[in-house]
Amino acid sequence: MCGIAGWINLENKTSQNHGEAVLHEMCERMKHRGPDSEGLWTDEQVALGMRRLSIIDLATGEQPVYSEDRSVVVVMNGELYNFREVREKLEKQGHRFETNTDTEILPHLYEEHGLDLLEHLNGMFAFALWDKRRKKLFIARDRFGEKPLYYGTFDGQLIFASELKVLLAHPSVKTEIDTDALRRYLSFDYVPAPFSIYKNIYKLPAAHFLTVEKGEVKVQRYWNLKFHKNGNTPSFEEASRQLGELLSDAVKMRLVADVPLGVLLSGGVDSSTVAAFAARQASEKIKTFSIGFEEDSFDESKHARRVARHIGSEHYEEKLSVEKAADLISEIGSWLDEPLSDGSLIPTYMLSRFVRRHVTVALGGDGGDEIFAGYPMYYGHKMARVYDSLPRILKNNVIEPIVNNLPVSTKNLSFDYKAKRFVAASKYDTVTRHHTWFGSFSIDEQQLLLSKDVLAKTCGDIYKGAKDLLKICDATNEIEQMQFLDMNFYMAEDILTKVDRASMAVSLEVRAPFLDPRVAQFAASLPLEYKLKGKKGKYILKKAIEPLLPKSILERPKKGFGIPIAEWLKGRLNPLMHDLLAPERLKDQGLFNEKFVSKLISEHEKNIASHHKQLWTLLVFQLWHDKFLKCEN
Repeated sequence: MCGIAGWINLENKTSQNHGEAVLHEMCERMKHRGPDSEGLWTDEQVALGMRRLSIIDLATGEQPVYSEDRSVVVVMNGELYNFREVREKLEKQGHRFETNTDTEILPHLYEEHGLDLLEHLNGMFAFALWDKRRKKLFIARDRFGEKPLYYGTFDGQLIFASELKVLLAHPSVKTEIDTDALRRYLSFDYVPAPFSIYKNIYKLPAAHFLTVEKGEVKVQRYWNLKFHKNGNTPSFEEASRQLGELLSDAVKMRLVADVPLGVLLSGGVDSSTVAAFAARQASEKIKTFSIGFEEDSFDESKHARRVARHIGSEHYEEKLSVEKAADLISEIGSWLDEPLSDGSLIPTYMLSRFVRRHVTVALGGDGGDEIFAGYPMYYGHKMARVYDSLPRILKNNVIEPIVNNLPVSTKNLSFDYKAKRFVAASKYDTVTRHHTWFGSFSIDEQQLLLSKDVLAKTCGDIYKGAKDLLKICDATNEIEQMQFLDMNFYMAEDILTKVDRASMAVSLEVRAPFLDPRVAQFAASLPLEYKLKGKKGKYILKKAIEPLLPKSILERPKKGFGIPIAEWLKGRLNPLMHDLLAPERLKDQGLFNEKFVSKLISEHEKNIASHHKQLWTLLVFQLWHDKFLKCEN
């Protein structure tokens, strides 16, 4: 695991900012991603830099790496799990290698296959490759977006980096908040690709590559998940057997490391699945890690302990107190360089920090919900169709008044919280409804939240990107379509971004076996009812791992990895909320309607409604704003 940075002069002239000093400064800003070493390479047109966290080939695995004649130069962030098989084939074709690192297969694959080299990779990565002969830059991001990549064009240069704050170290980069991106953040809780929170800086989306040749910049998609059913559907029993074999091999591939390795274990189905297969595949007793919470409705530690005992792992656990977690919240801006209001960010960071004291690499269960239809929202779309068919008078005069008057609870995923969000989003189309369930501020609420100036200069079609993406999705039913969107939006830009930033802040590499493309493609090819049976999500996954885990774990209801924000905003975080969301501050900022925000705060404090999700989203934005936008300006 590493971080990469660099630039190319689009005008084929030496840049005024060209030089190792600037490149070094960019790399210094991501030293947390790679504390072990730095690699720099420059010529008259291009600069490539990286920071390395040594995982594979500790002795000789430095970067950049080169082709035999050194005409191809590469830096990479990530891991290529199938590098040994690929290397063996390349050696048979006559290629010679200088190191044992996985990165070195890239220049040789490029010599054989050009841009099609991506078809031969199974891994998580963001890399930059410079072809000296053709004067061509080739940058790519992995299929699901496990590793980040930002870029922008300034002063005739395309500048790129693994993190936004690294990009900002280049003297040509100028920052200004993108209010259209802000609207998306308020809707999604994150800024979806290709946007970033800054104008003129973009994320390279998952499964895309970027090329620069003769000054022309092109971005292209290279892979897409296919839901098409070819008519040769295996029986449910056969499919569950095949799935078990694929998952077992995916875990086995991700156990390769020259440093200590463990598994993140929450006690949920996904992480327990990874831990169970790892326990079977590992050559020695595996280490598992979890954190617990003082608040019972948020605590899963007892389930993690049960799984650890069942599989025989060496289990480590840390208890998360309100004080510990709340004290970290003010530090978010120091390592989260783009607003992300996922409530599980703090416990993910605390878990990563705890795990890093013992190991350098950890396997996690990310991706299981999206691939195997595990989120309650998927079943919610079935219920929405039933709800839509009810008489309007019944909905307006009976159901909605009852739901909206349910007593407010601050428990994790409480019934009143889910019911109120369900009816509030029922009036929207499928895409808007889905993301309203996931996100914070609906389209209607943004009309009340945002200042007149922001509303006047931004586009209200917040979900156009999601609707456009569905045009390349071959799924024919809306639930699989929502799975496809979640993999490209929520998973890539929220879940995986959260895990990457939280883990890399403490130099921990996290690997996700569910995101092996073979596993994901196999799951997508299966009938929906194999994954979502009635209201039971992940049905075939639970069947495939039935022999490996306790029945009580397989039958547990889903519980998110969250924190008790609703209570904290009334107690421990109340002063911080009033400070960052003070009316005079918001008025000076000019982005939000201070009267509407004050109303949200008052209703939440008086228990009239639980606005914790919206208030947390605003709070995280202000923390980011204070750290990055104020200091940059």
